[in-house]
Amino acid sequence: MLSNLKIDINADVGEGLGNEASLMPYLSSCNIACGGHAGDFNTMKSVVRLAKEHQVKIGAHPSFPDKLNFGRMVMEMSNDDLFHSLKSQIESLLKIVTDENLKLHHIKPHGALYNLAAKDSETAKVILKVIKSFSSSVKLYAPYKSVISKLAKHENIEVVFEGFADRNYNEDLSLVSRQKNEALITKKEDVFKHVIKMISEQKVSTINGVETKLFADTICVHGDTENVQDILEYLHHNLELNNVRIL
Repeated sequence: MLSNLKIDINADVGEGLGNEASLMPYLSSCNIACGGHAGDFNTMKSVVRLAKEHQVKIGAHPSFPDKLNFGRMVMEMSNDDLFHSLKSQIESLLKIVTDENLKLHHIKPHGALYNLAAKDSETAKVILKVIKSFSSSVKLYAPYKSVISKLAKHENIEVVFEGFADRNYNEDLSLVSRQKNEALITKKEDVFKHVIKMISEQKVSTINGVETKLFADTICVHGDTENVQDILEYLHHNLELNNVRIL
């Protein structure tokens, strides 16, 4: 039995699946698509209100402006164009959040933007510039040991390190490409084992069997995984059984 451990559980939502009502009871934070890869005014408003009802912390989930590819391909954009696109996306969500008398808790880039910022300093600097244009209290969700997390520390932006419950890792802590069969972890028991190792040992078993250090303050379960509700239910229940507080 574990003790004195805590974790935040988040999911990417507002991406057009309409399953948010079934996910919110098991989340402590959420990342709401704000028009770049998915989402519009109505989906944002609906999900913000659900998050409010369940007292789930709200984050913006901006991406490359590419709905055709769901934000999962790198777009060639100038730094200036990327800055204005991301700022506009976040502002559209922030207006709804403010109208509901809530606060924006964090920003988490989506898909290809998230992965690129983890290793590319120029992209990371654009995202950090966007974050600094908002309230100083807005946090960044980012991978452990990533380029963006290291730069954020220098900019006095609070970083919440993120681990992935339903994704396999390479030895360099990058995620196994979705083009590969072993990219996703969909069996709920395997997801739990993956997560509890991150929380209790601060390690992850990588795809080639090597254990690598990984620190996570928050764990992401993808909202578009087919059995996401079952995974979240099982994860929530078994973490509580092991005295891991979800907050």
